Amino acid sequence: MNDEWNDEELKASVEAYVEMQRDERLGQPFIKKHYYKRLAQTFGRSEKAYEYRMQNISYVLALMGRSWVTGLKPARNIDAAVAARIEKFLWEAQRQKAMPVAAFKIAVRDEMKQKNPATPHGSTSPKSRRVTVTQFRRNAPVKAWVLQQAGGVCECCEKAAPFKNVDGLPHLELHYMRQLADGGQDIISNAVALCPNCHREIHYGANAHALVAWLYDNVARLIPE
Repeated sequence: MNDEWNDEELKASVEAYVEMQRDERLGQPFIKKHYYKRLAQTFGRSEKAYEYRMQNISYVLALMGRSWVTGLKPARNIDAAVAARIEKFLWEAQRQKAMPVAAFKIAVRDEMKQKNPATPHGSTSPKSRRVTVTQFRRNAPVKAWVLQQAGGVCECCEKAAPFKNVDGLPHLELHYMRQLADGGQDIISNAVALCPNCHREIHYGANAHALVAWLYDNVARLIPE
């Protein structure tokens, strides 16, 4: 069949991925190959093609700073246009809206591969657009308690906060182990205080899963959701 993935097929792949992700979070057993087989029977590609597409979806989630299904290591071989469609379907599956980021990050990645690139002119009048996004009302006492317990030390790398903020307090950032966008609870057993570097790594780093596992093993109050 044609190599071009239409919206129906791509959306079905995303919905299957989200279903696997939900089962993993709930601790319910699932078999990835069953999803690949079902998609293959519906749309006519090989099961291997759907496995690789699922890894593309993991990559898009990683670019979004979101967690991905264990065993589906992110595969970077995807262009910006397809990534943008996957991101759109991911948000639709979760009935949320957010600023799109995947296509832009892939465009930056591809530009960085060029040897001796010309100096870009940029834009003296950047265009703007209005986007409706989903925001969560967060609990201030939860954040305050977690930061107080950390005592100015990152709960991941166990190093002192790198600087003080404008209030004169050590700058640590609150991270939800299961993100609110994924249905996580705004409670102390789901939150840690991280330095900016660890916070970025746990969202976007290649070793994010290992950091999450380390935190669950070493921060006593954390309870997997």
